[in-house]
Amino acid sequence: MACNVSNLPASLDTCHHPHLSLPLLRRSSTVRCCSSSSPKTLNLKSLEDPSPLFRSLTAFAPATVANLGPGFDVLGCAVDGIGDHVTVSPDPSVPRGTVRIDSITGGSGVSRLSRNPNFNCAGIAAVETMRRLGIRSVGLSLSLEKGLPLGSGLGSSAASAAAAAAAVNGMFGGALSHHALVLAGLESEARVSGRHADNIAPAIMGGFVLIRGYQPLDLHRLEFPDHKELFFVLASPEFEAPTKKMREALPREVAMVEVVHNSAQVAALVAAVLGGDARGVGSAMSADVIVEPRRAPLIPGMAAVKVAAVKAGAFGCTISGAGPTAVAVTDDEEMGREIGDRMVEAFWRDGKLKAAATVRRLDRVGARVVGSED
Repeated sequence: MACNVSNLPASLDTCHHPHLSLPLLRRSSTVRCCSSSSPKTLNLKSLEDPSPLFRSLTAFAPATVANLGPGFDVLGCAVDGIGDHVTVSPDPSVPRGTVRIDSITGGSGVSRLSRNPNFNCAGIAAVETMRRLGIRSVGLSLSLEKGLPLGSGLGSSAASAAAAAAAVNGMFGGALSHHALVLAGLESEARVSGRHADNIAPAIMGGFVLIRGYQPLDLHRLEFPDHKELFFVLASPEFEAPTKKMREALPREVAMVEVVHNSAQVAALVAAVLGGDARGVGSAMSADVIVEPRRAPLIPGMAAVKVAAVKAGAFGCTISGAGPTAVAVTDDEEMGREIGDRMVEAFWRDGKLKAAATVRRLDRVGARVVGSED
């Protein structure tokens, strides 16, 4: 009788950092095994828990833009420079095989986050990663530093989950693959905002990611050519749009003509990414006729922001994830700043919302170890 065991990696790779080189991820994600009636000698050593390699270890995971317009729940990408940090440490005072959250720091809203690991994105992902690693003899203390605002449409919950999963994996030698870490983070997302991977997958894997299926999870990283320029203009208003509430605004059924249109735009977007066509990315991103028309009216000023971005030279503009952040695309950083200024003005003029804009590149790395203490 044959059996398939998913997410048991085969070959160790290394995550590189300017000051640090640590094993983080294994690439292969499947092992096949066969049972036999002949007796086998049990290797007890192989059943031992992996041992922690550091006194403490810190990982970072980037912000993400989900949906990218027409790609609802199937497309997302990571953006550089902003995200969450998680630090984990072996702690004999923490029950074995569990996590204790010692601190949560960052911007406004973090006081609302629970320190109970069963109700915290980082805690849920950390415990699930420990389970997948088979950690039963060590407890971990965890500190979360939020770099992303809550309910911003930039994958705040996914960044916390991805950083926690990467930190726990790195602490014990990096045995889990990207695929396994996404599954660990998906457990967190499922409890918080629904079982969708368009934030957690790019937060862990970096770049653009296509989710081809969920049963089983089928992920494809889309490579935007290194020599091509692509900038994301993120305009974030002082307004919270909880993912669950924004999902409730979506219709249960849609017209066939809308499905055909959006399917064509998703295909065009994938082709533009692979071809390094920033203009094509923006054009397809702007063409959603299913989700954006239902969500935009719930974000004051969003329609005017989209018009202002395109008028200022953006190749396209849409809602980032569930919102309220608006994301525009360009291939020129200086023009991106001008586009951002016009988007901020539109949020205030038409929505009476204060906003801030930033211009970011594509994050091609995803969650990674950024520091440790031996």
